[in-house]
Amino acid sequence: MLGKLTGPAAGLTMVAALTGLTPPAAAQSGVAWRPCAGEGLPEGMECAAIKVPVDWARPRGRKVELELARLPVGEPGRRIGSVLGVPGGPGADGIEDLKHAAGDLTELRRRFDLVAYKPRNAVWRERMPASCGRPALTLSEPRDRRQYAALSATMAKGFKACRDDDRTGLFAHLDSLSVARDMDAVRQALGEKRLSLMANSYGGVPAAAYIRLFPQRIRAMYLDGVVNQTEGWPTTNLVAAGGMEAALTRFGRWCAETPACALHGQDAAEVWRELTRDADREPIPVTSEQFGEGELTGWRLRSFGFVPDPGQDGSRWLAFAASVDKARRGDGSGFAEFVLGNANVWAMPGALAMTCGDERGYTGWDQLREYRRQFREVAPSFAGASFDALGCTGWPVEVANPARPLDTRGLPPMLGVGTLEGDFPWTERFTQMVPGSVTVGYDGPGHVMYLSGKKCPIAYATAYLTELRLPAPGTVCPAE
Repeated sequence: MLGKLTGPAAGLTMVAALTGLTPPAAAQSGVAWRPCAGEGLPEGMECAAIKVPVDWARPRGRKVELELARLPVGEPGRRIGSVLGVPGGPGADGIEDLKHAAGDLTELRRRFDLVAYKPRNAVWRERMPASCGRPALTLSEPRDRRQYAALSATMAKGFKACRDDDRTGLFAHLDSLSVARDMDAVRQALGEKRLSLMANSYGGVPAAAYIRLFPQRIRAMYLDGVVNQTEGWPTTNLVAAGGMEAALTRFGRWCAETPACALHGQDAAEVWRELTRDADREPIPVTSEQFGEGELTGWRLRSFGFVPDPGQDGSRWLAFAASVDKARRGDGSGFAEFVLGNANVWAMPGALAMTCGDERGYTGWDQLREYRRQFREVAPSFAGASFDALGCTGWPVEVANPARPLDTRGLPPMLGVGTLEGDFPWTERFTQMVPGSVTVGYDGPGHVMYLSGKKCPIAYATAYLTELRLPAPGTVCPAE
C-alpha cells in the first residue's frame, strides 16, 4: 500500500555509489552554440542545430536538421553532465518544453546542462504536405470484418497519397528507433559519454528504443507519465482503461456532492452510460465549425467525450456535465468540436505516420475483436475499439519498431512519476522492467509533473538525477 511521506527528502535510499568526488569537466562539445533569438526566452538559453540521416540505414543519404537548445550549467565547477529532455506527443517540441519548465528546473541546472531538441516528428509536423493533413475519413468503429476491410482500404489510400506527396523523405522514418538514433547523435554532438534523460508521455517509446539500442550510454533516466510500448498497444490501452472507469466513478461522486453540476441529484455516471448506449442506436447529428456536419455515435463519445481530469475547481467536469445534459436532450453541440475533431485528426495520415511505425495498429480484425472483448471486462463504460489503433489500419510500411520484450540487464535503476488518478500504472509498468527502480505517485490529477511545475515530483527528480538516489518504494507526493 502506498504510504504518504512528509517531504521530498523523506525515505531516500542510495541506489548507486557515486564514483569519484571530483565532478567531470565540461564535455568537449562539437556543437556551435549561439544565443537564441526571440523574446521571452529563459535567461542564458543557447541554440544550435545538427544534421542526421532521414534514413539511418542510409547514413550518407538525405539529411534532416534538428534544432537544439540548452541552458548551460549554473555551477560549472560542479558539473555532472547533460540532461536531455525526451518530449511526448509524438510531435511535441522539446525546446518548447524546456522554455516552459526552465523556471522550475533551476536546482537541476545547478549541476547539469539542460538540453532539448526538436525531434524529427516535430519537424515533420511542420513540413508535411497538405494531403497528409486531410483525414482519409471520419473515424468510426467497424462492427464486422467487412467494415474493417473497408476502413483498412480507405486508410491505405490516404497513406499512399501522403507518402507520394512527401518531399522530406520522413514519412516512412518517424518510428521511435529512428528518434532514438537521433538522440544518440545529440549525445555525440554534445561530447558526452553518457546521458541523463527526462522522458515524458509518448517520450517513453523513444526512451525504451534508446535502452534497446544504447544501454551503455545511459547514466540515469527519469520517466514522467510515460507509456510502455514494449508490452504492445492493446495492453497499454487496457491499462489506461481501468483508470478511465475509476475516473468516471469519481465524476459521479463529485457530481453528487456538487450542486452546480448539471446532473446533480442523479446517478451522473449512469446518465453518461445511457447517453452512449442511446447514441449507439441513434447517433446525434452535430455540426463542427472546422469539420462540418457529422454525428455523435456512442463509440465516438466513449473514445473522445469523457474528461477524466476535473480541471481547476472542477471547471472541466462542470462543462462536461452540462454537455451530457444537453446531449441527452438531442443537442450535442457541447461535444461537436472536440469529438468530431478527434475523429478526423486520428484519421489524418500525417499525424498517424508519427505512431504507426511503433506498431500502434491492429494486426487484423481478429485482434480487434479480442481487444474489444477484453475492454468490455476492464472498462464497460468505455468499451470499443481503440481509436489510435484504428487509425493505423492500412499502414503501408513495414513496422520498424514492433513491441517486444526489453533487455534491461545492466541498466541503472530509474525513477518514474505518475498521477494516481491517471498515468501511474503506465509509468510503473515501465519502471518495473528495470530492477531497483521506483515510481512515485502523485495524489492528484494531471499529466507530466515536471511540465506542470509540481514541486514535490521535481524535487525527487532532481535528487535522483543529481545524486543517483531514489525515494523509498511506495512514496506519494500530495496534490499541490
